[in-house]
Amino acid sequence: MAKKWYELFVSVEPSTSRESVTESASSGEGTPSAAQTVAEIASTIGAEPAFTQVHGPAAFDEIYKAADISAPSHGYTITKVAEMLQSEHIRNLPAEVKRRSILLALEAAGVKLKEIIEDAVRRDRALDTYERVLQKSVEELEAAKKEENQQIEAELERIMAEHRTRLQANNDALAREKEKFFGWRLQKQQEEKKIADAVSYFVSENPISVGSSAAAAPVKPAGNQSSTKE
Repeated sequence: MAKKWYELFVSVEPSTSRESVTESASSGEGTPSAAQTVAEIASTIGAEPAFTQVHGPAAFDEIYKAADISAPSHGYTITKVAEMLQSEHIRNLPAEVKRRSILLALEAAGVKLKEIIEDAVRRDRALDTYERVLQKSVEELEAAKKEENQQIEAELERIMAEHRTRLQANNDALAREKEKFFGWRLQKQQEEKKIADAVSYFVSENPISVGSSAAAAPVKPAGNQSSTKE
């Protein structure tokens, strides 16, 4: 569970000589490295927090509160240390100077460095756990919505099939009526031709229209004696 940014606070233990743990390790004294120390601290912390309800991405303070992570009575947490590191007083100083300044402040407040590391690990675990729970919630929602979308698509296909059937039925009905109409009109034209042929023996201008009524010539008024054969 070691993280590189933890080493900034673990590499020096408050002591009279203020020697770093890493320096002692390099001297062959067998002192554990900063990463090993962090791993040991992390191993002493209890199980990961459980989040029973997830309402989407939340503020970090809300996540820490849900994980029962609260600031100790002395007020020093990893977030406070992070703010101290960004203070205008030491923000632009070398890393070694910033590290020693933080260690001196913790020693003056009677705060053990281990407490800060434990707080950091707890917060990190809470964030990681919340991320997994949130991701699971999103994945479950995705699966549910995919299933719902499939049902909607199936319903759409069914409705479209029904409407396609109705459209085809309408087209078929129209085609049948047109076929009937065109068949009747052909018979009408034949009937009109028979009538026109019969009338043609008695008039100079045949008043009978043959063909479509839309194209029929206007009929002259009855009683026009000039158009009747003697």
